[in-house]
Amino acid sequence: MKKRRPLAAVAAVIAAPVLATAALANPIDLIRPDAPELAPYGTSPVGVRTLTLTNPDQIDIVNTVDGLEPVYDRPLTVEIWYPAAAGTVPGGTYTSLLRDGRTEVSLSGRAARDAAPATGAQYPLIVISHGYPGNRFLMSHLGENLASKGFVTVSIDHTDSTYADQDAFGATLYHRPVDQSFVLDQMAALPGELGSIIDSDTVGLIGYSMGGYGALIFGGAGVTQAATEFTWGAPAGLLTRHLAGSETHEALMDPRLKAIIAIGPWGRNADFWDANGLAGLRVPTLLMAGGSDDVSGYAAIRAIFDEATGTDRHLLTFEHANHNAAAPIPAPAEAWAPVAELDFVPFEHYADAVWDTTRMNNIAQHFATAFFDLHLKADLDKQAYFELTPDADAGIIALDEDGLPSEDHTYWTGFAPRTAKGLRFETLLKGE
Repeated sequence: MKKRRPLAAVAAVIAAPVLATAALANPIDLIRPDAPELAPYGTSPVGVRTLTLTNPDQIDIVNTVDGLEPVYDRPLTVEIWYPAAAGTVPGGTYTSLLRDGRTEVSLSGRAARDAAPATGAQYPLIVISHGYPGNRFLMSHLGENLASKGFVTVSIDHTDSTYADQDAFGATLYHRPVDQSFVLDQMAALPGELGSIIDSDTVGLIGYSMGGYGALIFGGAGVTQAATEFTWGAPAGLLTRHLAGSETHEALMDPRLKAIIAIGPWGRNADFWDANGLAGLRVPTLLMAGGSDDVSGYAAIRAIFDEATGTDRHLLTFEHANHNAAAPIPAPAEAWAPVAELDFVPFEHYADAVWDTTRMNNIAQHFATAFFDLHLKADLDKQAYFELTPDADAGIIALDEDGLPSEDHTYWTGFAPRTAKGLRFETLLKGE
């Protein structure tokens, strides 16, 4: 009988030819030929800057024990993408860490480091919030892409929740919406030429997994009493700050926040919300989810969609995709090989077993563009991109002799024939 090769060894053999091309710098900016209409980059060159912000006198959840609640100055590193001045030469690289928190990888994109900002206009702000763990580059494809279309985007490294410093889960539960709010305030107060182009009164938020959890709280969905009492959650009942109906949760609300995209949001699966708490969501919301998500639970994400009756909301489903739907960048070449620090190949943190990551990224870019153009720029023409047959496979392709849609055409707006297969899109209005 032939002896089986260990799975780790098989993975190493598969990864070997890939690692030889690691110097290709792992592009985050790929647009497939079959990408939907609004996925490609816009007309603005893109600049990028890195800042480290400090939120003073924050509760140190990691070191809260036995009634002792120490405070500290909480650091948050952010990556800011913005429309750059005309003539900016595109292209640059980012140095990031792999999922193991140790391996440095180089990513390539279209943003020019420290380029001069565009002048003569202000641009809506979009805050980007990663999962647990993650980092500010996990959704860099959205950061760059949206900046090229007339937005300023800022992606957060959430302390105690990155690959390099992952710590107690309770810190993420408590700090995530607070971090999002603080970064919004800091961007609104940003001085100089970059600060002058930010319209901080018109703000969107993209959150993935625990970032989506924070986004929903920030948008009005207060947590349950049970969530504040879990022994594995935030200690000392501190999560009552986000309790539905509390004064402290109400104080977190911000009228500048106009729209939310929550991708695979975690929380309803663990009873952090109920119908009452979710009814408090007051910001138009686009949910994206894998139909087979077993981390946040697809049924739980559908419950968020059903129970958030206080606002208009959409649900985009990638059928058969798991938790990595839409948000993560393509797995860096280095992620294809096993590492000593993890009991899984890092590739699994980024990729999906069914869907191509770049394909999902392009679809996310398309819908994010339409959603934020509609809600942050009042571009009413983008409403057509949400008036869709729920099951894309049921859409009828009816084109005239010039290849233009006829009156019988019901295939998804912005998608070429056959390219929306495997997707669902549903809408519920406020009060439904």
